[in-house]
Amino acid sequence: MLHMIVVWFVSALALWLVARIIPGIEVRDFGAALIAALVIAVVNAIVGPILRILGFPLIFLTLGLFLLIINAFLLKLASLFTPGFKVRGFLAALLGSIVLTILTSVFRYMVFAL
Repeated sequence: MLHMIVVWFVSALALWLVARIIPGIEVRDFGAALIAALVIAVVNAIVGPILRILGFPLIFLTLGLFLLIINAFLLKLASLFTPGFKVRGFLAALLGSIVLTILTSVFRYMVFAL
């Protein structure tokens, strides 16, 4: 249980930093980042597998690059359900999903490798 809470806070911190780095992504405050991290996780768990199954031919043909498009769409979709979290435009969603993935991975490694 503690592991899940730590992962949630790490994801929210990464999202908050992404909003500071990428123009077009806005997070009102850290509380909104916590809610947005939770919504992103739910959207990824529910809608993500469906889009990955339907998009498998394109994922295969592009050697996995189409997953970037799917992740950007999922980030944009999560922003529609979260007050205080906005993603303006597809390019912001694409760059945001890439930076969010990198930051979350680095932060998780830093937290759990110690």
